[in-house]
Amino acid sequence: MGARCSKLSLCFWPSNIKSNLNDSSDIENGNKNEKDSLPGFSEFTLDQLKAATSGFSSENVVSEHGEKAPNVVYKGTLDDGRWIAVKRFNRSAWPDSRQFLEEARAVGLLRNERLANLIGCCGEGDERLLVAEFMPNETLSKHLFHWETQPMKWAMRLRVALYLAQALDYCSSKGQALYHDLNAYRVLFDQDGNPRLSCFGLMKNSKDGKSYSTNLAFTPPEYLRTGRVIPESLVYSFGTLLLDLLSGKHIPPSHALDLIRGKNFLMLIDSCLEGHFSNDDGTELVRLASRCLQYEPRERPNAKSLVTALIPLQKETEQVPSYVLLGIPHGNAPLNQTLLSPLGEACSRLDLTAIHEILEKLGYKDDEGVANELSFQMWTNQIQETLNSKKHGDAAFRSKDFVTAIDSYTEFIDGGTMISPTVFARRCLCYLMNDMAQEALGDAMQALVINPEWPTAFYLQAAALKSLGMDNDAQETLKDGTYRCFPSSSIYNCI
Repeated sequence: MGARCSKLSLCFWPSNIKSNLNDSSDIENGNKNEKDSLPGFSEFTLDQLKAATSGFSSENVVSEHGEKAPNVVYKGTLDDGRWIAVKRFNRSAWPDSRQFLEEARAVGLLRNERLANLIGCCGEGDERLLVAEFMPNETLSKHLFHWETQPMKWAMRLRVALYLAQALDYCSSKGQALYHDLNAYRVLFDQDGNPRLSCFGLMKNSKDGKSYSTNLAFTPPEYLRTGRVIPESLVYSFGTLLLDLLSGKHIPPSHALDLIRGKNFLMLIDSCLEGHFSNDDGTELVRLASRCLQYEPRERPNAKSLVTALIPLQKETEQVPSYVLLGIPHGNAPLNQTLLSPLGEACSRLDLTAIHEILEKLGYKDDEGVANELSFQMWTNQIQETLNSKKHGDAAFRSKDFVTAIDSYTEFIDGGTMISPTVFARRCLCYLMNDMAQEALGDAMQALVINPEWPTAFYLQAAALKSLGMDNDAQETLKDGTYRCFPSSSIYNCI
């Protein structure tokens, strides 16, 4: 569970990401589409930004702390329909308009699919405003600390870490090695659910010199000593974000390091992740966080080393879209229309012929591990008859004689000597083929009783609900099936 946090967060032009495992140089080489789809850096007039934000209306505030934030962020729409995020600084933050414009132009040269890119600014009069791409799917803080329907999956946490490291590596390669107050509010999710680093942190408040607004317990040691930020300070802050991703909480680094030194690092891991990650991967991420949090800056890895360390941890989920891992709708389409699972798609369309082909292909592989404890007496007296019923049912199912299949599978089930979720799934489809949706729903639910985490059972339940005209319930059940696909060892388990 989690409390509601903010409204929306930091425009969305497509990212066109081909692979999650690219290193930063590959990302830069693949950024031509990104650069072509984004406009060049512009200097907006105050009137333009007032019109875009409805006069900086409070209804358009998307800052995590609302209008109480020292520098408020608004969502807005330009005349050409593009969504933007506008950060309006406190009047005293940038007294020198020339310095503000110069720094904004420098940041505005950056274009990368791992950034929420800066596309313009306004330094008119006393106003100091930055204009960036708008990210419609909230912040890392929202999804990690204040989630409402599901905790962030392990695979998504690893992806956030990699994408963030790639963003930092890109910025460093372009001479922007400093980032101010890196934290979970600075990581935003675009329309595809991909994490991006806010460009606003690349701008330094020039008057008060503050680079960290968070609790001092989370600031780099050298900043506490000198008040200065160096490139290695950013790696320290990245380490605190790794702790956030590991624990699902904002743990002070000193406390985390005590646990790590005492070899109690498993106590750091979010309890919601139990059973969904390997100890080796968890150990590797803890080790990387520990390196980032070294007291001496020179002992911390650089951004390119972070990318190199994180790529091998991505593993089998590299082709799973971020919006699926994050559990959010994609574009204007409901989640059930964007599933990777062919069975999920067939059930969402109520394509019974396709469902039959897929179930036939699956066979009984998902019955493995289902307990069937039979005494010797039951084996000798009943098992052969039970197996014959199942064999006849399978033959009828294969030849699409669904009435005979129902009768044979019913004999198998009523025999009571063996339990098979697949038999219930197959009989469910046979009922659907014979316009017996209520009976089909009952069989899908029985399959879930036997195997509560089986995506196939959820998908068939959705098909039955759709046949009964319960479309909203069907869509929610399709989501349940989809969410159970992707912590698995391979997406191909979810045919």
